[in-house]
Amino acid sequence: MTQTAELIPTERQLLYSRLADRLETGYHLNRKVVSFQANKGEPIYRWFKYKEGFSSTLVKYFLTEYAKKPGKLLDPFAGAGTTLFAGQELGWKSYGVEILPVGVFVMETREALNDINIEALRSTVKNLWAELAKIENYETYINHITITKDAFSDETEILLNKFLTYCSKIKDKKIQTIFRFAAFSILEEISFTRKDGQYLRWDYRSKRNLPGKPFDIGKIYSFEEAITRKFSQIISDLSGSTTNSLFADFEDKASVQHSVKIISGSCLEELPKLDDDFFDFIVTSPPYCNRYDYTRTYALELVFLGNDNDQVRNLRQAMLSCTVENKEKVDYLQNIYTSISRQKDFDRVIEVYKSSNAMMEVNSVLDELNKLEKLNNNNIARMVRNYFLEMCFVTFEMARITKRGGYCVMVNDNVRYGGEEIPVDLILSEFAENLGFNINKIFVLPRGKGNSSQQMGLHGRTEVRKCVYLWQKK
Repeated sequence: MTQTAELIPTERQLLYSRLADRLETGYHLNRKVVSFQANKGEPIYRWFKYKEGFSSTLVKYFLTEYAKKPGKLLDPFAGAGTTLFAGQELGWKSYGVEILPVGVFVMETREALNDINIEALRSTVKNLWAELAKIENYETYINHITITKDAFSDETEILLNKFLTYCSKIKDKKIQTIFRFAAFSILEEISFTRKDGQYLRWDYRSKRNLPGKPFDIGKIYSFEEAITRKFSQIISDLSGSTTNSLFADFEDKASVQHSVKIISGSCLEELPKLDDDFFDFIVTSPPYCNRYDYTRTYALELVFLGNDNDQVRNLRQAMLSCTVENKEKVDYLQNIYTSISRQKDFDRVIEVYKSSNAMMEVNSVLDELNKLEKLNNNNIARMVRNYFLEMCFVTFEMARITKRGGYCVMVNDNVRYGGEEIPVDLILSEFAENLGFNINKIFVLPRGKGNSSQQMGLHGRTEVRKCVYLWQKK
């Protein structure tokens, strides 16, 4: 009897069968632990809602469960520094690479909180309004880009610019950083915008001509009310702390804590600069392959930090390809490896990528869906292809810089486009296996991620896996 095409397993199914024994339901994990939600009890996350990343609880669990003693720890997608500061509390020497200035600024603020003079901070806050009243012409101001223009009322804009001008004159750099952070963390609540998925959503009261049904974000706080409340919150948290570190779980806190090392830039450029076999542990969560554009989500924060149109546009292209606007980086990557005399490593990564039958199948299926106009954006196929290629380079570098026997823990979600599930967990783990890691476990969260309402209408209610990968250097 001839086997029909329907009965021939796909390459993705074959890969699943080969790695099925590594998949394990992580009953000790949940969506709260592998997201930012569990961090809400920590001051910095009460002050600023950074929704990307995972919890310090997750980091501490894997470091204490799988490492005999503290060593060198890396997060190549450091975000707001959860891995770095959780590791610091446990005595690890923490290193982080982060390309988004928003995350870098949050980490710098956390560093500034060490040994802060609370009385000096309180005194500076007390004099704030008298000092602002003296400022007639502001020297430092927000230079808006297209997607943030008219985000604030005229009155709020003036006060923000006066505040920034005053901040630039504060001599104590730690207090200056906390002042800037206080305003940075209230931008959304004093604006006509709200973060909505990968975009900013605009209130009907803004000056913009908005199509569709009017959107009401509710109360828009005045700058004075919002900044006063934020300083009260910050000072209260700082004053209530009985230790120099606000972020310590006192039972776990190491007797010796090392300063974190923050590397600002793209891990595609920065990881190749690091030494072989340098790190004992990596804990990270890359951007997901889900079309989220963080340069739009955090547009207000980016312009507040001084980024102009060109810088934001360049940043969008430099980030990992997870949006439909990202262009291919193959030539860019080859130039990086050629410039440091590592063409053979470049060729090896390309070979590993192309040797993944499941990856080639995903690319082929998405290209076909594109031809049939079943994808809601014709750049999705390119985005997915480039996302995995770039993650193959990241995985290669992580394997190279990890010591033998060291671990890599990665949080990531599977995705679905045009009804086709893309097994991110299996494909990245296959890359890892071919680049120097053993696949110890792929912990699958008991509850997966549902598809969008649009996809649900077309393909029914189905979940995709949310996973935490545990790889060990061979």
